[in-house]
Amino acid sequence: MSDLNDLYSDRLLSFASNITNSRTLDDYDAKATAHSKLCGSVVSVEIKVQNRCIVNFGQTVKACLLGQATAAIIGRNIIGTPCEEFRNVVRQVRSMLKNNGAPPGGRWSDLALLEPVRPYKARHTSTLLVFDAVEKALYELDH
Repeated sequence: MSDLNDLYSDRLLSFASNITNSRTLDDYDAKATAHSKLCGSVVSVEIKVQNRCIVNFGQTVKACLLGQATAAIIGRNIIGTPCEEFRNVVRQVRSMLKNNGAPPGGRWSDLALLEPVRPYKARHTSTLLVFDAVEKALYELDH
């Protein structure tokens, strides 16, 4: 099992203290909220999509350190991301945490910092909140 020091690395702490796009959007196409019943963390997002690409993003994060760090990484990278690419990143992160899959690469490679969360199943929900919220918003757009 990973050491808690691996879980709460300095780099992860740095991300958590610098959440990008921590704002609400006035002009959005969809919004959604995800909530962790276990820890009480909440992440709300608004997205603006053009030509199946996320062109603007806002988020309100009231979460634990893991939820904050994940939201920060997503906030730094999501604008300009095609919707299908984001869905693939979500699948990769879920697989990384739940099935020992490889972390995403490229501009999403910072998500590898979440690998030490893998053995702590109770922390998966809060770690995945921003992904859940964006997926809900994308689903709203598609239906």
